[in-house]
Amino acid sequence: MQVHFPRITIAGLRGGSGKTILSLALCWLFSRQGLKVKAFKKGPDYIDAKWLSLASGQHASNLDPFLFSVPRIQTLFTSFASTHDLAVVEGNRGLFDGMDTRGSCSTSELARILQSPVIMVLDCTKSTRTTAAIVQGCSRFEENLNLAGVILNQTAGARHRDITRRSIEKYTDVPVLGALPKLKDTPIPERHMGLISSQEYQGLDDIFRALGMVVAENIDVQRVLSIAGSAPACSQTQHIIPEVSSGPSREDVVIGIVRDRALWFYYQENLDALSRQGAKLVELSLLTPEEWPSIHGLYLGGGFPETSARELSANISARSKVKDLADQGLPVYAECGGFMYLAESLHYEGEDFNMAGVFNVQTRVYKKPQGHGYIRAGIIEPNPFYSTGDSIVGHEFHYSRCLSLSPEARFCMRMERGTGMAGYKDGLLYRNVLAGYAHVHAFSVEGWAANFVRAAGIFKDHVQKSTGPCPDIVCT
Repeated sequence: MQVHFPRITIAGLRGGSGKTILSLALCWLFSRQGLKVKAFKKGPDYIDAKWLSLASGQHASNLDPFLFSVPRIQTLFTSFASTHDLAVVEGNRGLFDGMDTRGSCSTSELARILQSPVIMVLDCTKSTRTTAAIVQGCSRFEENLNLAGVILNQTAGARHRDITRRSIEKYTDVPVLGALPKLKDTPIPERHMGLISSQEYQGLDDIFRALGMVVAENIDVQRVLSIAGSAPACSQTQHIIPEVSSGPSREDVVIGIVRDRALWFYYQENLDALSRQGAKLVELSLLTPEEWPSIHGLYLGGGFPETSARELSANISARSKVKDLADQGLPVYAECGGFMYLAESLHYEGEDFNMAGVFNVQTRVYKKPQGHGYIRAGIIEPNPFYSTGDSIVGHEFHYSRCLSLSPEARFCMRMERGTGMAGYKDGLLYRNVLAGYAHVHAFSVEGWAANFVRAAGIFKDHVQKSTGPCPDIVCT
């Protein structure tokens, strides 16, 4: 079925060009006009996606040509066409920057897959007429790319804006949609992984209002909306991507999702996939003293455990609870920050903080990335979540490193691409716990959610029949 789904892709010449600020402002402004905006983030990015969710008032989704096949990108994207009025896709890095000289997995490749008009944010710092050559080059660099407009950023004054605008309009056919002034202060502070967590920053309404006012006063927002509406109709599939099941759906299992200031990196689609398999999801915290309900599985996402390390360490009851559940054979899946919590200790800014102690390993946070980029790994050890011999894809982005790994440490992943924990291995195993630096997306790792729910069901059945620890669960 052909559907009309207005859409734009916001791109730049490099990271830090102003894509996120513009995308947030447009999402907020369009939402204020009464439009239901679906935001997407190109690439495996949790933080920008979270801010886009807040600005649009709807969950943002990630789109990535490395993690997803073209049909899956199109299926996920068009699944929102009948329920939303507009899509805003924020690119990453430079428009043509990809994994190789062909630009594989670049923002421009994604824009072509989606047949989306591109609006480029152009940092004009200390340049005027040269920007026309840049725009002309970008507009002709790749076939079938619709560079529908540019927005000037970091402009120094009226004369600067006038010369730059007239130069682009004289030498190219790409319209200038507006010019943003230099901002004295960045509305959203940054940390080593980009924008800081929305949970660590207050005054969200004030932030979006300030950004919206700047953009509304300096950019032809209605023309941007018109460009979005010029996108061609797209084919909409009738169903979302199915999960490959490893057994019957379990509607009676409960999986705890830790979502607090320390751990909050989750793809919404991962949580949706667990729910589609029949699991009931309950949100938990490692920072508060509240008692947990009975759970049959535990998902520890990524985040910034180092910034809450003192509180995590002080919550002895939570640390003991997690260690005891792991010893009892609870299926636990932990990614990056979640893995750091399962270690013996976390070293940050000169201090050591006790963690849950499920694994006999320490982690230390450094000032530079210790692993960053896409990963591909083969499954080499039996575990509850993947079959031995499987190959999975995902990404890693961590500033911490493992210290004092025991020679007896068991890994279930051999890295074919990426850094991992040590010796190009990742995915530490203990009982029914799998913890590593790898982040996976349910749409690129079929069966992950079904296997997780199946393992939780096995644990629940065992608990009901026995008082002893659950045996090790193996995905077959």
